Amino acid sequence: MSLLRTLLLLPLLVPTAARAAEAPDAALPAGAEAAKAALESSPRHGEYADVAHPGGGKPIRTWIVYPERKDKAPVVIVIHEILGLTEWIRGVADRLAADGFVAVAPDLLSGLGPGGGGTESMAGRDEVTAAVRALAPEEVVARLNAVRAHALALPAASGKSATVGFCWGGASSFAYAAAQPALDAAVVYYGTPPPVDALAKVGAPVLGLYGGDDARVTATVAETAAEMKKLGKTYDTHVYEGAGHGFLRQQDGREGANLKATRQAWPAMLAFLRQHLD
Repeated sequence: MSLLRTLLLLPLLVPTAARAAEAPDAALPAGAEAAKAALESSPRHGEYADVAHPGGGKPIRTWIVYPERKDKAPVVIVIHEILGLTEWIRGVADRLAADGFVAVAPDLLSGLGPGGGGTESMAGRDEVTAAVRALAPEEVVARLNAVRAHALALPAASGKSATVGFCWGGASSFAYAAAQPALDAAVVYYGTPPPVDALAKVGAPVLGLYGGDDARVTATVAETAAEMKKLGKTYDTHVYEGAGHGFLRQQDGREGANLKATRQAWPAMLAFLRQHLD
């Protein structure tokens, strides 16, 4: 094979996972398939911390990633999907740290798995999703409160905090904005809103990011927006045409629509967080 032909074919000879890890959009979190490689190559400092459970149970295992900056940084709590604390969620936290935030991703299933473990101790996807569905809303709020208090006490934390959640976590992010009056901002990726009567308790500005082909969730947006406006609350929404549910995780889906949505949603989220946390 000639040298010229070898050079032309070289990109095709690189393993798929490695090409994915390089990511054409370095300013975005990796998709699900490339999350592990992205984490392994990250220059940022990430570590697990055991956050005391408010009820005295097993500690809440929490992944914390620190930004590389001279001053103190706002805290962003990353609320996982129904799939629990995965490498992809940890990768999202890492990318948020790259963008200047102290990113905190708790395993809300901590202590609920076999032997007192969390997501990692469960047999498979079905067991994890069943356990997440079984979490009582008040237990989720209690755990998030404990994680938020722990994060805000970190020497690197500025005192401002927000939540960012995905799917089940997106719904939890919106609900937490109604439960925690000191929260400074909440971001909802393709999650449903809390009951209408809870919207009056929302104190933080909320940003909603939705796929246009995700009618189960997106059908709630107009009514929620109208109610939030009536209540004088901030609820900014973006619906991305052609994108499906979970577009940030599955960036290679929907014939390019999911990646296009990700490229628009992530910068919109960063601008929103910086507006309300800086």
